[in-house]
Amino acid sequence: MNLQRIRTIIDKEWAEVFKNRLVLFTVAFLPVLFTVLPLGVLFGTRSSSTAVGDLPPQFLAMCGSLAGADCMQYFILNEFLILFMIMPLIIPISIASYSIVGEKTTRSLEPLLATPISTMELLVAKALAATIPAVLATWAGFAIFVLLAPVFGASTGVVRQLLNPIWFVAVFIIGPLIAILAVNFAVLVSSRVTDPRVAEQVSAVIIVPLLAVLFGQIAGIIVLNLTFMLVAVAVLVIIDIGVAALGARLFQRETILTKWK
Repeated sequence: MNLQRIRTIIDKEWAEVFKNRLVLFTVAFLPVLFTVLPLGVLFGTRSSSTAVGDLPPQFLAMCGSLAGADCMQYFILNEFLILFMIMPLIIPISIASYSIVGEKTTRSLEPLLATPISTMELLVAKALAATIPAVLATWAGFAIFVLLAPVFGASTGVVRQLLNPIWFVAVFIIGPLIAILAVNFAVLVSSRVTDPRVAEQVSAVIIVPLLAVLFGQIAGIIVLNLTFMLVAVAVLVIIDIGVAALGARLFQRETILTKWK
């Protein structure tokens, strides 16, 4: 695999994609929204009188040595943990879904495929071009969230909990794995359709499982503890490998070159 060719494609993707105001808006606005939202809720509930006994029993064990009020704060913030896993899922979809079908419509994909670049190099480059901005934006949003949490009323103990293994795995491991899954799925879809809007709409269905987790968490059915996170990591690694392999197999280079209209 030629790294220089991959880097060239990534630079080309970024030069084209970030001219699109909608993409820039998605990359910039979504992290801001998902960072400000939990901080605003934290500030609004900083004097909440809800008793710790009202919390789900399975969550109380996650509070460790936190006092009652601090445990309540942590519970509130933990409800928003899923946002930092949704962020790297949504951001790259608009980039990745356009990556193949957009070049089809502009007739710029055929000359690219006629070069010596391999199918795997092309798909890897396009996947990285969409994944890297999404992951960096998510990490930046999380860093700002942790830094501002004390300003909006989080105690020192709660801030330490935001850096525990659960949040670390969710943000720094599951987040990139979800981004890779979203990108590979979007590239797979965009390589099979002929309309960028259709590609983006179909690719968006990948968010459904995470929404199910979100609603399950709100209902108290699912608790985002370390066990859940580690199982999610294992499942995502398997799915990522499968989707990437399927995308490479279904990408019909010769058909695009000779028959696509």
